[in-house]
Amino acid sequence: MIDLKLLQKDFQGVSDKLVRKGVSVELLDSLKKKSEELKTAKVDYETLQAAQNTMSKEFGIYKKEGKDVSELKARVDANKIKITEALEVQRIKQEELESLAMSIPNIPDDDVPDGEDENDNIEIRKVLTPREFNFTPKEHWELAEQNGWIDFERGVKLATSRFSVSFGMGAKLERALINFMLNFNSKRGFEEVSVPSIVNRAALEGTGQLPKFEDDLYKIEDQELFLIPTAEVPVTNLFQDEILSPNQLPIKLTAYTSCFRKEAGAAGRDTRGMIRQHQFHKVELVSITKPEDSDKIFDEMVQTASDLLSALELPHRLVNLCSGDLGFGAAKTVDLEVWLPGQATYREISSVSNTREFQARRAKIRFKDENKNSFVHTLNGSSLAVGRTMVAIMENFQNEDGSITIPKVLESYIN
Repeated sequence: MIDLKLLQKDFQGVSDKLVRKGVSVELLDSLKKKSEELKTAKVDYETLQAAQNTMSKEFGIYKKEGKDVSELKARVDANKIKITEALEVQRIKQEELESLAMSIPNIPDDDVPDGEDENDNIEIRKVLTPREFNFTPKEHWELAEQNGWIDFERGVKLATSRFSVSFGMGAKLERALINFMLNFNSKRGFEEVSVPSIVNRAALEGTGQLPKFEDDLYKIEDQELFLIPTAEVPVTNLFQDEILSPNQLPIKLTAYTSCFRKEAGAAGRDTRGMIRQHQFHKVELVSITKPEDSDKIFDEMVQTASDLLSALELPHRLVNLCSGDLGFGAAKTVDLEVWLPGQATYREISSVSNTREFQARRAKIRFKDENKNSFVHTLNGSSLAVGRTMVAIMENFQNEDGSITIPKVLESYIN
């Protein structure tokens, strides 16, 4: 969550930055009210505690002078009751502020461009030139069905809409991509890890999916357990409530998981094909680092995802997200968008974010920093979304007869 001490120290400065991210004035007013209530509760408690200390000193003086302490003792006892009550009020106000703060997004970095939505994002650069076709390229769902790679109807039969089944070369390509991505990331210094696909509420709170996005998650009935929306959740929370030593950092990990999302807020969007599925495969990058190293590692993660796309010969571009399009936990994000000739547009295939200490504060991930414990910085990014990579390969490597050429770097994986 955001730094509550910073909030109380510089409420206007923090508010101005949150407004850039689309936080409403009403929510900020509520946050200010809760912050002021906590500040008042702390002052009340400290005032009563100071009075208690003064009266304790008077006890010694009274006894030394042989005075009657009964009246003073009555005042001390009454004040003790007030202290207990004030401490409880302070605890309640602290909980109320923290509960509200859990729904407040991360503060955007100062160099994040202003904007309301994806239309205000800024292109950084393009990588590779899109192929010119001497025929009208087809969209991926046509190619998938024509080649017998993906069956959307059987996915519906087994589950519901936005599920699919891969067959033959489609299934082999999926597996090949997962292995290729993990090997590629490992060579770039990211250690491979395998994690559960089910996590508890604390893990999702730690990375910021809860409480705000509960409607988008698949929850296991009668249990505080959820299917993961991204490997970012279990991988980051491997270090939940831990104090790491400086020589452990940076920790750089890569993981393959299936991911599950209801897509509750995406009704009517990309209902056809594999762009927006309820279950999809993804290879993730997660880094945990000292604050002074997080910008450098952020650039490394962006470059790793970009180089992975280049190795697959897929044209793409890097886009700097504006303040209004940033994710809940992100302080800064660069999206990688792959060229889809069937749609004649670039579509997101990876999103690399630096959350600074936002997630670490929620998940209590710290490191020994000289004589004190400090919060780490956490970063995450797709490297890559497997289904969308298959989409890109089908559309970019299609032939006029509808067949699909396999990228050279994957030939040895497919045999």
